[in-house]
Amino acid sequence: MVAPPDNDVLWARTLTYAYRGSPALVGVSLGAREGEILTVHGPRGAGKTTLLKCLSGQLAPDHGEVWFNSRPVHTLSAARRERLRRERFAWIGSEPALVPELTVWENVALPLMLRRAGRRVAKHTAREWLDRLDIGDLWRARPAALPQSQRQRVAVARALAGAPAVLFADEPTAPLHRADRGQVLRTLTAAARSHGITVLLATHDEEAAEFADSAVTLVDGRRVGAIPAPDAEGRGACSVSA
Repeated sequence: MVAPPDNDVLWARTLTYAYRGSPALVGVSLGAREGEILTVHGPRGAGKTTLLKCLSGQLAPDHGEVWFNSRPVHTLSAARRERLRRERFAWIGSEPALVPELTVWENVALPLMLRRAGRRVAKHTAREWLDRLDIGDLWRARPAALPQSQRQRVAVARALAGAPAVLFADEPTAPLHRADRGQVLRTLTAAARSHGITVLLATHDEEAAEFADSAVTLVDGRRVGAIPAPDAEGRGACSVSA
């Protein structure tokens, strides 16, 4: 194994994965620094979701390596990968996976309470993130009473409330209207900057490029390029390694 660069929180080398013999990823490599927003683009079926699942430990790659903070993820047991996802990673999908029996704030606080955080602290943190996403007044509602756009904001708040080191977002703005998409993307960006959260965002949303530090494009499971996004002074910035 080749040790990853010291400044990369997440690093992957030549990831390969196949579904029932059909290649979904073919030799994909990348790296992301602390607090970086990295977007993954590509047409439907390009391998974006599979890449995020391999990077987050949901899938074990057939070949290749995944490293988190210079420690190998690809060699961990399924139980240890699950613990890593629970304690250091967060996931947002295109459909909000909320617990219907819990209130909005309880859904957001759930990752904290699973880590045995005090109820008062968990509730305060949850309501803080709900306020940032402009749904603080819904904190006592049940998910079934909310439209999908608001449920998706609750899912975003839950992912951020746990203060993950890496947040994997698979088309998180898909169910949202344009104005809502912009706010969610701005919130994710602000959280990454202020809390040092690395965000890997698989998306079709062209607006996401405005918030990204770097981007990778997949076609038929292969990486075909990375597009540097300008930093605050207009220079290109990209930490993605080929």
